[in-house]
Amino acid sequence: MRRRKNRANDQAEVNMTPMLDIVFILLIFFIVTATFLQEEGLNMQPPPQSPETPPDPAPVILVDVNDQGRVFVNQQQTDPERVLAAVSRFRAENPRSAVLIAPQYQADHGIVVLIWDDMQANGIPVSVQPAERVQQ
Repeated sequence: MRRRKNRANDQAEVNMTPMLDIVFILLIFFIVTATFLQEEGLNMQPPPQSPETPPDPAPVILVDVNDQGRVFVNQQQTDPERVLAAVSRFRAENPRSAVLIAPQYQADHGIVVLIWDDMQANGIPVSVQPAERVQQ
C-alpha cells in the first residue's frame, strides 16, 4: 500500500493562548507589587509682604587679596596671618557684620583658604566673590 504524503498540511500553528495567559499574569503581578509614590510639590508662592521695614543690613568687611599676595581688610594692608585680628576689631564695632573675601584672578589660593578657614573656625559668616577678571 502506498502512502500519500500531504504536503499542504505540514505548516505548524502556534497556539497563542498560553503566552497571552502568562503575559496577563505578569502584568497583574507587576501592578500588584508596584509601589506608587505620592510625590509632594514645592510651594512656589513667595511669602506675603511684611508691613515692617527690614532692619538695616550690617556693613560688610571687605577682604581683598591681590596677585602679589597682599591682603587688605577694608583698604588697610594686613598680614595674611593677622586678618582674623583685623576682622575682630571691625566686628567689635558691629558684631552682625559679615566678611566678603574678594580675591583677584591670579591671587594665591592658599591665602584665600587660610582666611576662609580662620573665619569659619571662629563662627564669622564669610563668603567669597572673586574680583572681575581683567582682559589683557
